[in-house]
Amino acid sequence: MRKYYFIYSFLLLPFFSSSQIDISKIGKKIIKTNSKISEKETSKGLMEALKQGSRYAVQEASKKGGFNNNQLIRIPFPKEAKKIKKTLSEIGFQKSIQDFESKMNEAAENASKEALDILIAEVKNIKIKDAFKILKGEENAATLYLKEQSYSSLETKFSPIIKTSMEKINIYKYWNPLIKKYNSIPFSKKINPNLEEYITTKAIDGLFF
Repeated sequence: MRKYYFIYSFLLLPFFSSSQIDISKIGKKIIKTNSKISEKETSKGLMEALKQGSRYAVQEASKKGGFNNNQLIRIPFPKEAKKIKKTLSEIGFQKSIQDFESKMNEAAENASKEALDILIAEVKNIKIKDAFKILKGEENAATLYLKEQSYSSLETKFSPIIKTSMEKINIYKYWNPLIKKYNSIPFSKKINPNLEEYITTKAIDGLFF
């Protein structure tokens, strides 16, 4: 039992400085210096650390300003619509653009609250052999593993939540005037990106940054 808590306490350290689920550096050190620790104990310690890391990532992303105030995960204007931002900024629509970007990130914060159950379920499914691959892997091995395993489930769950959140905060009130104004400019190429899909993808990416 002491060995298990030793692993757990060491694996938790990175979570207090980053939302990314990154434990491989410490994992390698544990494996190297504690050869008597069993595979089962190591795997259990890893899973507990990943659960805690998942809780922390969701907590940080879903709090008010979790996306809006974090430049590392803040959702920017859609890439394929950057010309809209540039063009409209030049003719006095900066405030409208800022309001729209803020609403996109608010929608992502709302959806992130629903991610924890999916992440915890994936952590519980980790096999011992996979646990050791994570511990011996790259610095972001745990992040990549959980993202790969949970992405499809998160996308399925996030999509309707994002849609509901977008409706609740009336995001199209901020988006439609922008797209309408841009598309009315002579010789401009008509653009209308799928906002729901874009925000869903960026919200999931933010959890695993």
